[in-house]
Amino acid sequence: MINRYSYKETVWVDVVDPTSEEIKEVQGEFNITASTIHELVSPSYKSRVDMHKDYIYLILHFPVFKHSHGDETKQEVDFIIGKNFLITARYASVDAMDKFAKIAEVNSILDRKDRQGTTGAIFFGIIQEIYRGLFHELEHVENRLLQAEEGIFGHREKEMVFALSEISRSLLNFKKSTDFHKEVLESLDFFGKKMFDENFSNQVHKILDEYSKVRSGIRNNMEFVSELRETNNSLLSTKQNEIMKTLTIMAFVTFPLTLIATLFGMNTVNTPILGWENDFWYIIAIMASGATGFFAFFKHKKWF
Repeated sequence: MINRYSYKETVWVDVVDPTSEEIKEVQGEFNITASTIHELVSPSYKSRVDMHKDYIYLILHFPVFKHSHGDETKQEVDFIIGKNFLITARYASVDAMDKFAKIAEVNSILDRKDRQGTTGAIFFGIIQEIYRGLFHELEHVENRLLQAEEGIFGHREKEMVFALSEISRSLLNFKKSTDFHKEVLESLDFFGKKMFDENFSNQVHKILDEYSKVRSGIRNNMEFVSELRETNNSLLSTKQNEIMKTLTIMAFVTFPLTLIATLFGMNTVNTPILGWENDFWYIIAIMASGATGFFAFFKHKKWF
């Protein structure tokens, strides 16, 4: 599907899950090289930027929001930035781009006089919207961490092991997807100065600031989840130690009782006490005395 948005002399062509015919249409209209077209129709493994004669080709990967998109871990968005055109290619819904596209449609319908008409303005508007979306998603992750913190101190340590693992996985996905953005944007700054002007470079620096906020948010949340996991593991370990202590005490208390019962159950001729009047109660008293003695000993040692 191809969507077009015009801004004065500039056109933004947003290609979503394109067919081979749509790719050929875009190639012929904007004179895109065969090597770039090949990149558009096949996924790339990492973000990068290339400079061509009439345009800059940029590939960026972004993390997928788990609560709104299937099982994918990252999304790829390709940008072809020319002097009078911008082409974006993606193979799934990108919430921030869909939001920006709706704004673009409204601006086009209202024909606002203050709308900007340069390729750079459109491109940086899209990138800024994406990074803002990532930052808001990190705030959502932080809320999940706060809920996990409440669960940890609400005696749900075992459940929080899985919750923290899922959050950690999301953060690692964020980090992995955005690892190369800084280097790619710095290269874009270098190429942009050659093809456009100093204002393009200034806009790249603003985008780098947005990226720094995202990376800072990832780092802070990863430190938070690390501290919570350590706290949760400590509480789990303490609880397990208490359980083991209780089981050990029970074993020590029941051992002499079992031993006494076994001794009096031996098939011998002259077993003491057996045969006396009230012999059963004598044996019970001996067992109770032994158990009480062990409990007193454990209490003296402060084992419980």
